[in-house]
Amino acid sequence: MYDGEVENSKETLIKLYKALQMARGFENACNQQYMQGKIRGFMHLDNGQESIPGLVDYAIKKGDKKYSYYREHTHAIASGVDPGPVMAELFMKETGTCKGAGGSMHIFDKATYFQGGWALVSEQLPYAAGAAKSILMDRALGVSDNENFQKQDVAPPADDDRISIVFVGEGGAQNGRTAELLNSAAKDNLPILLLVIDNGRAINTYTGDVATNGSVFDQGKHYGVPGLQVDGYDAADVAKGGKAVIDYVRSGKGPAILQVHTYRFNGHSPADPEHERGRKDEKAWARAEQDPIKKFEDKYMAKGVFTEDELKEFKKEILAEVKAAVKFADESPMPPMELAKELEYPDAPDTDYNLRPAPAFADAVNARTISPEQMETVQAHIAALREKAIAGDISIGDAINLAIHEEMLRDPTTTIHAEDLQAGSSYDIPKLTQQTYGKIRAADEIIDEGHFIGKALGEGMNGYRPIVELMNTNFGIFGMAEISSAGNTYATTGGQFDMPMTIVGAGGTAPNQALGAEHSQPFHAYVMGIPGLKICSAASPDAAYGITKSMIRDNGPCFLFAPVKMMKEAKGTLELDKCAPLNKCALLHEASAESVAAGNAVTVLTYLHGVKEAQMVIDEIKEEGFDIDLIELRSLKPLDMDTIRKSLERTNKVAILDESTKSGGIGATVSARISEECFDLLDAPVRRLCMDDAPVPYASTMEVAVVKRGSDLVQGVFDLATGQY
Repeated sequence: MYDGEVENSKETLIKLYKALQMARGFENACNQQYMQGKIRGFMHLDNGQESIPGLVDYAIKKGDKKYSYYREHTHAIASGVDPGPVMAELFMKETGTCKGAGGSMHIFDKATYFQGGWALVSEQLPYAAGAAKSILMDRALGVSDNENFQKQDVAPPADDDRISIVFVGEGGAQNGRTAELLNSAAKDNLPILLLVIDNGRAINTYTGDVATNGSVFDQGKHYGVPGLQVDGYDAADVAKGGKAVIDYVRSGKGPAILQVHTYRFNGHSPADPEHERGRKDEKAWARAEQDPIKKFEDKYMAKGVFTEDELKEFKKEILAEVKAAVKFADESPMPPMELAKELEYPDAPDTDYNLRPAPAFADAVNARTISPEQMETVQAHIAALREKAIAGDISIGDAINLAIHEEMLRDPTTTIHAEDLQAGSSYDIPKLTQQTYGKIRAADEIIDEGHFIGKALGEGMNGYRPIVELMNTNFGIFGMAEISSAGNTYATTGGQFDMPMTIVGAGGTAPNQALGAEHSQPFHAYVMGIPGLKICSAASPDAAYGITKSMIRDNGPCFLFAPVKMMKEAKGTLELDKCAPLNKCALLHEASAESVAAGNAVTVLTYLHGVKEAQMVIDEIKEEGFDIDLIELRSLKPLDMDTIRKSLERTNKVAILDESTKSGGIGATVSARISEECFDLLDAPVRRLCMDDAPVPYASTMEVAVVKRGSDLVQGVFDLATGQY
């Protein structure tokens, strides 16, 4: 069947040949423009591997979700992306696919569902899994994309056969993310194709020198995932074999692997000194003996399907399109400088999330997907939590759980991922979610945060609002690549793709918590440098509740840190049904006017466990004749300098009780901002009471030397107020 569809159709063969020529012609033009200095940065060319874009052009549909890596120009064009904007993106022009914000390694196009272009090797694998899951969720919820790529209450057609396709090199396929993808895809029967581009080289190293299993297509057998290997030298054979594998995935049978053996004619990038790596002869041989375009021409001219003149005319037509793409890029304007800041966040920091309307289809989708018994159970659970909130007896964990349930019912596109989710994880944050919304929306995940943060990213790119609960925020270290890309996505795609992902978890370092170094790392400080993230902390149930609701409604990536040792012990009331701002500190205690007038007041900035430590010593500080403005840094990024400045105008002195290290910590950032922006208000140097740079010990006798606490704050306030600094 597949042989006849290709070999017996001249129209199909013409289409295939044009795709091959477009790929080769475009990459040759890129190389020329790079050498002229019009394309800058890193660029990776696809010459010699044209059979893959040929297959994409032949068998992949517009609605399929496509995830590629940094060598993706030809994949994008074969997916239907206009060559002009692709070239303009490489030229860093405003008319580029991403307005010049992405570049060669980050081609995105929302209209064709071409979703990257990802620069970190293999990071795209879990993203594509999340995209595949979004297809299943569309079907389960009965929703689809409207013309603006927003979810609507219209079910996908009965013959919906969309798939997710993810490209990876055979070197990158040795990454552990491949095993995680295969496990997840098999477990959830995801409609995903793993397309392995096997050119025998992991960057420049011969793959066999670093990997014992070059037959990646065989790796799926342990998971029940079938695979096929084809020779990329014959583009028609790739089209036939590839279409068979793609149709298998489209039929609903589950994931599959296609491995295409190719030769890459160029080095890893134009800057690669291939002649110094012993590859000059190999490349010359490949260009002469393994050129898929030459193979196609010789094969079909010999069969009498095409004449040489016909093929020349097709090539001429394609090269004219490439020339037009270069001209379009060359004549396009550069993006304005202001665009960089505009692309920082999808939603402005001062957004009032209380004004954000819920989807009109919420009740209809809930009625279709939540049984009356499930709805009765969850509503009773919500009512019980709200009673606790009114009585002032709700914990931080329960407050977050309440916010999550309210938002998952308010917006059925909200999903949640966590370890040990069925059991409620450690602090009941995801309690009763899977029992209410099913496995399709509430996923119990393997113990690898990078994998399920990555899947959440893929869902976020495809119209869903994923929540990720980290049992301990320090476990997010496993997901740094994915968190970083979540922060960058909105900007890198030129504002095409929102990234409505909420990460929430317990973390921080309480005095005498006895958890040792690995569970006591200041992960909140580690992620501060990631662009595009909104980062908050909450030391009370009310703050945790309101911030969680706002973060879920935000269209960008947000991270909420809660204090690990206060998750169950801190109790309070909630301002129910109220979203909190994501850009504001909170004044928890105001120094008396008398202490301010006497110069005995100090502004104290803190967060997480520092809030409890500070509150416990306020009376002691007052007994010494001093007082404090206690400000909780609920918004770590962006930082609320207005509230800090207003307090400093009264006190003129500041101490930071900081739950991160002296080097690179939160306090370092806050101190720098105060020194730069409020220097004239200071009567004394900023006093940082931060963790030592040494790892946090388990033994309390040593830990006291590393982690600061209330007693340190008492001394710090005394020193500032008495001029002993």
